[in-house]
Amino acid sequence: MFESRTPLPQQPSETNDASVAMTAGPSPQTEHPILEIIRFSIIALLIVIPIRMFVAQPFIVSGASMEETFFHNEYLIVDQISYHLGQPQRGDVAIFRYPQDPSKFFIKRIIGVPGDTVVIDGNRVSIVNEIHPDGIELNEPYIKSMNANTFLTETLGPREYFVMGDNRNESSDSRVWGVLQEENIIGRAFLRLFPPSNLGVFPGAHALLDNT
Repeated sequence: MFESRTPLPQQPSETNDASVAMTAGPSPQTEHPILEIIRFSIIALLIVIPIRMFVAQPFIVSGASMEETFFHNEYLIVDQISYHLGQPQRGDVAIFRYPQDPSKFFIKRIIGVPGDTVVIDGNRVSIVNEIHPDGIELNEPYIKSMNANTFLTETLGPREYFVMGDNRNESSDSRVWGVLQEENIIGRAFLRLFPPSNLGVFPGAHALLDNT
């Protein structure tokens, strides 16, 4: 789950045009401070809103479902562009609207993509698809914990994804509430800014099957 934070844009710097000559006359009237604040606020909104809607936005990790990959209160920048240009990939760490309550945002790892059949046998997760018709077990070194008590088979249709948390004993995910529809996906984790010791680009991304 996440909380959203909006960064403030920097005010554009002024430039001097040396080709403009000053003429004698009365000094221009100084703009009222309140009007200047209103003008700056409108400009800031015109810049920030499109960026937040279509490019990137900040989120704060809440909860333990992605430990040991992500921890509570870590600060992330989410890339919202990539999934407009291409499809989410197996192994991506995705941020999405919780299907049962779209006002909430979840962070999970994409395990299955359209066309996959996800097979969970105890604590083993395998994928069956055209490339691996006999099935292949996923390479998941990031898992913190997963009890051997889940037996599930899910075949994914177009625009359907199967997601799970890395700390699976503490995660509410596709094992509980079903497949994730593509229209609910916001983007993928692009930058981890805080804490500084864990700073990184595309944190947690892992090619489970070399994205095949």
